[in-house]
Amino acid sequence: MADDLFQKPFAANEAAVVGSTGVAAAENPISQESKQPEFSGDEETLIIRMYNLVGERWSLIAGRIPGRSADEIEKYWNSRHSTSQ
Repeated sequence: MADDLFQKPFAANEAAVVGSTGVAAAENPISQESKQPEFSGDEETLIIRMYNLVGERWSLIAGRIPGRSADEIEKYWNSRHSTSQ
């Protein structure tokens, strides 16, 4: 009887973990983030010029481009200018 008390919560927790894993896989936020935002030619030029001036100070660069966040610009930069060889 005492063994049943310890077995049932574990089984319930195991089912919850398996179920939550399935849900997490279905609602994968990474696939949504992998879509690259569109940047205009002027924005790309400004990002490059600002990067050459201030480096990786993404919030300063984002302050010059209305409607763009620092994270969005950093993701754009890292996707276009990766250092992998």
